[in-house]
Formats: sequence, C-alpha cells, structure tokens
Amino acid sequence: MRATRLPQSPISPVLQQKASTRGRLLFFALLGGALLFIFASLYLDLRESGAELRLGLPLLVLGGALLIALAFEFINGFHDTANAVATVIYTNALPPNVAVIWSGLCNFLGVLLSSGAVAFAIVALLPPDLMLRVSTSAGLAMIFALLLAAIAWNLGTWWLGLPVSSSHTLIGSIVGIGLAHGAMAGYLDFTHGDWQPLLTVGYALLLSPLVGFLGAAALLLALKLGLRGRNQTLFREPQGRTPPPWWIRGLLILTCSGVSFAHGSNDGQKGIGLIMLILVGTVPMAFALDRALSVAETQRLAEFADHGRQALQRTAPHPAPADPRQALLAYQQRQTAEAQPLPALAALLGEIRDELLAYDSLAKLPKERALALRNDLYLSAATIRLLDQEEQLGLAPEAWSSLQALRDGSDAMTHFIPLWVKVAVALALGLGTLVGWRRIVTTVGEGIGKAPMTYAQGASAQLMAMLTIGAADIYGLPVSTTHVLSSGVAGTMVANGSGLQWATIRNMLLAWVLTLPAAIGLAAGLYWLFTRLL
Repeated sequence: MRATRLPQSPISPVLQQKASTRGRLLFFALLGGALLFIFASLYLDLRESGAELRLGLPLLVLGGALLIALAFEFINGFHDTANAVATVIYTNALPPNVAVIWSGLCNFLGVLLSSGAVAFAIVALLPPDLMLRVSTSAGLAMIFALLLAAIAWNLGTWWLGLPVSSSHTLIGSIVGIGLAHGAMAGYLDFTHGDWQPLLTVGYALLLSPLVGFLGAAALLLALKLGLRGRNQTLFREPQGRTPPPWWIRGLLILTCSGVSFAHGSNDGQKGIGLIMLILVGTVPMAFALDRALSVAETQRLAEFADHGRQALQRTAPHPAPADPRQALLAYQQRQTAEAQPLPALAALLGEIRDELLAYDSLAKLPKERALALRNDLYLSAATIRLLDQEEQLGLAPEAWSSLQALRDGSDAMTHFIPLWVKVAVALALGLGTLVGWRRIVTTVGEGIGKAPMTYAQGASAQLMAMLTIGAADIYGLPVSTTHVLSSGVAGTMVANGSGLQWATIRNMLLAWVLTLPAAIGLAAGLYWLFTRLL
C-alpha cells in the first residue's frame, strides 16, 4: 500500500539526507536526560507520598508500562507531527532540520499548556469495572494491550508511509478492550450501556477531516478572490530551494507553529491520560487522589455528598442494596431501569461523606484507603453522568445542583496531573518529532496532489488544521492532526484544480477504514492473551 510518488522534486534530496554524527549524539543525550528526569521525578513523588515500591516485579511492571506509554507518544511525534512540517518543508519556508526542531518545541509547549480535558475524556471510554480494578492483573492486562496494539498499528502504517491517525488507532484499541472484556465477563450487550462518550468521540474523528477538507478549500478560494489581480506570488509553486518572500514565509511558519502547538495540546493529552492510568494502577497510594486539595475543598465535597444523599433518599425512599457498588456497576453495564440506581448511589454518597469527614485533609487519609476512595468517587461521578441522560427521575433542581457539584468535585480530586507527567509526555512527543518524519512528509508533500503544492495551499491547509484542532481541544474532543491536515491539503488541491493522486487517496482511505477494525482486533486479542498470562 505504498503511495504513488511524483517525479523527484527539488526538495527530495534534502529529505534523503542522513543525520550527522553530532546530531545523533545530541539526540541520544537529550533522550537520556529526559529518561533520567522522568524516573527521578517519579522517585521523588513516591518518596514524598510514603509509598513503598520494592525492587522486583512491581517495579519492573511500572517501569515497563511507563516506557511503553512514552514510546507511544514518541511514535506519535514522528507519525502525526510530520504532517505539521510537511508544508513548510515543501514550500522551502524552513530547512527540514530547523522545521522539525521548531515543531518539536511547539509540541512541547502545547503539552505543557494543555488543559487535561482530552486526557480524561480518553480514559473515560474504558470499561467502568476495569477502571475500578486498574490495580489488579485485569487492569494491567488492559493497559499493556491498549498500548501495544496502538504502537503496532502506528509503526506498521508509518513504515508504509501512510498518514494514519494515532487518535483513531487509540480509540479502536479502547473499543477492542471494551468488547473483549464484556464478552469475557458475559455482559456484552449493544442495546444497553453508556455509548454516548464513544459516539461523541466518533463524531469528532469522523467530521473533523470533512471540516479540514471544506475549510481549507474555502480559505484558498477566498484568498484567490481577495487577491485577484494583485500580487500572485502566494499562488506560485516553490522554485528550487529558494525560500518564499518574507511575508509568505512568516505566514507558513506561523501556521506550522499553530498546528504543532495544537497537536501537542490535543494528542499529547492522550499520553498523559494513559500514564496517569498506569500510575494509579501501580502506585495508587501516591497518585490515586490529589492530596494537595485544601481542607475547605475536601469538606465542601463532603457537604455536596450529604446533600445529594438526602435528595436521593427523598426521591427514592427504598432500601439500599446490600452491595451498592455492584448495583451501580450493573446499572452502568446494562443501564436498565430495574437496577434501581438511586438508592445505591445514596448509600455510596453516604460512605463517601463519612470517609471525607473522618480526616482533616486528604493528606491524613490512610494510604491503603486512597484507591478505595478514588474508586468510590469515580463510580459516583460516572453514575451521575448516566443519570443526567435519564428522564422523569423526579429530582428537584437543587438536588441536581448538588449532584453536579459533587461530580465536578470528584473530577477535581481524581483528575489531577503532576507537572512532571506533562513534561515527560512533552519530551517524548517533542523528541519523536526529530526522527522518522521523512516518510509521512514525502506522502503529504508529494503524494496527495498531481501538482506541486503552492504557498497558498500550504498556508490554507495549515491554518484550517490549526483552527480545527484548537477548537477540539477547547471542547475536550480528541481529533486527528493527520486526518485534518491531509484532508486540508486534498481540499486545496481540488479547489486549485490541481487534481489528486487517486492511488495515494485510495491507500489513505483504505488505511483509514482498516485502522478501526485492525486496532479493535489487535487490542481484543492482546487483552485476552494478557488476562490468561497474568
């Protein structure tokens, strides 16, 4: 499935140049320094929390899982970010080495300044009962299957030079885990369950390439209309290796920076979510809860839990089930009216309130209780989200207000990200940008259109990708830099009348169609295998 190539362009020899020995040494020095920083920060956090992690299998599992998660983001760096530098390289706005270094820096800043909403939106797609058992062998099987399936497909498509979405791959892996786990647990049922988060993410992944295609085409046509009869330099193709005029060069560099920053802010959060999942599963005493929350915030959350409990008891004055947690899990897995979630949720909120009021602050919470409290908060927040979709529950507005406040407070207590985790993902994504970018850049720059890319086409595609990915990040939606920017390039080719290389387009569409079933199958098979081995 290799993409059809145009005859060798003036930039092609530049892409074939090998890195110098000095460049390789600098790269490995940066890589070693990054790993040293990551594991030193982890050690300091563990020591400060008082968590014990003895030498042996637990330490091996934690280190291995972290390295695999960072490898996923590293691969994401050279797999997806290559799209951001393709236009500036092929228009000679920046030399290739300068372009990838600058893009890596923008990726780094994008991750550091990200909100974290996408990180936990991805994690929320995993099966709730597995999330509550993340520190067990089933949870570890989930983590390793998820990461290895995504890495395997990303590497395979990169080797073929196909721009395939890491986001698409990751979502497919999550679906595969959910389907395999449901089938093995005996509750797989497509007519029930909370599919709304997955559908929302699916819509975002499906519609964003269309937005990129139409938006980039419209921008190019608007530029042509607005500059009709005036300076037409913007609509010319690059001449040899000569840089474009300074104002065109500035526009291309600006849009490249924006795409790289937006990619780091959106895609980098997926790695953050996975690393936090690993830390909670392997060392919950240190990372299950944000122990830095103030006493006032903790007490306020206890008050919301009590208000919600009282409102639920008034609405559904039925005896609580013997095991409220199991009842709520059954409600989430099947979402049936017979589950009677209100009495079970009231009982769980009562236990949360008692746990929070028993200590002055989370810092004094016994370490062995940290994971249990996190699971209760996670389960109650997930149940409230499901109840929000129900009709005719009979809850008063003030009761809903308390439940929503409890959900937000639970998220604040469990959805925290240590700074070093952001830095770790930023380093992995940034360093990944420096290697392996040539294959994808060649496909995007030479394989999509029949004619060389003009300055206006590069700027239009990048500007639309920057706006689309930035908007998705604001709303906490994971989208694909690859799909949005590649579609934008195709849209400008159509709008310009340049024509498309249908062999490349066919291969890209085929890879896009195959990504979901391939990732689902890989993740499901690996999860089944790992559950047997562990």
